Amino acid sequence: MKLNHVNLTVTDVAAARAFLQKYFGLKVGGERGNAFAALFDDDGLVLTLMKGTQVSYPATFHIGFVQESEEKVNEINQRLKDDGFDVAPPQRAHGWTFYVEAPGGFTVEVLA
Repeated sequence: MKLNHVNLTVTDVAAARAFLQKYFGLKVGGERGNAFAALFDDDGLVLTLMKGTQVSYPATFHIGFVQESEEKVNEINQRLKDDGFDVAPPQRAHGWTFYVEAPGGFTVEVLA
C-alpha cells in the first residue's frame, strides 16, 4: 500500500501551486479560486492545497521529492538559488539532500 494523497494548509495557494508546478512538475487538476488547488504527479500522487490564515507546522514537518540522481538534486538546488530562494547546498545525510522553505508556509526536502 502506498500513500498517495496529502493535504497541506498554506497561506498562499497560488504561490504554493506555482512553486510545486515549476520545480517539481506537478500538474493542476482543479482549483477553486485562491482557496484550493489539487495537484497531481505522474505516479498517482494527489497533493491538495487549502488556504488557511494560521499555518503552523511542527519544526521537523516537511514533504519530500525524491529525484533519480544527485545531479538532478543539484540542478533543482541551483534553479532555486537562481530564482532567489535561500537554500543551502545539498549535503550527504540520508542521501544527497537539501531543504527549502516553500511559499505558503511549508518545507520541502529534495533528495536522491
